[in-house]
Amino acid sequence: SPDAGKVANDVASMETALLAAEGYGADAVLLVPCRLEEKLEMPLPWDFDIEFDEKTGMVQRVAEGDHSKYGPYIEAQNHATEASRKAVRKLIPLAEKTGVVIALENVWNNFWVKPKLFANFVASFKNPWVQCYFDIGNHVRYDRPEEWLRALGKLIVKLHVKDFAVDHSKARGGSFVDIRDGDVDWPRVRQELDRIGY
Repeated sequence: SPDAGKVANDVASMETALLAAEGYGADAVLLVPCRLEEKLEMPLPWDFDIEFDEKTGMVQRVAEGDHSKYGPYIEAQNHATEASRKAVRKLIPLAEKTGVVIALENVWNNFWVKPKLFANFVASFKNPWVQCYFDIGNHVRYDRPEEWLRALGKLIVKLHVKDFAVDHSKARGGSFVDIRDGDVDWPRVRQELDRIGY
């Protein structure tokens, strides 16, 4: 949000959540740091082809070919990255004091939609109190879950386990279904989870 007061309120809410988590004995709190509310033109989930600067995390391209129509979305993505970093950094001292990890998740927020980009964002904090909450079913429409797991690796502190059936004819690219009824390759997911030591 461009409204500094709203951002301050959101940071204060997360501070309350960290303190509550400490009180209840929880070791992590999920945080969706930013969400794109306005309607900006962006690629369909399966058409994203993102190029970004690995040092800064700034996105330079989101699709093959002429991507000039995505300029406002790229600008919003890069603003979200910087604004989120600034807000999350304010929370790190309290996370350390409470012993509660800030577990970032992108939960269909229209940002950090590819594995390497999201891993870059989470890793950019270089802090053990900022890690990742990964939802296996939420990301199938963008890339295979095993690719997300491979990219995020040891950054993952918690998992949500569900399945998703991809259908390009549906508005949201498919629908959530019972586990094993969707497009998640569960044997590969389990192998990758074993490989990263989750």
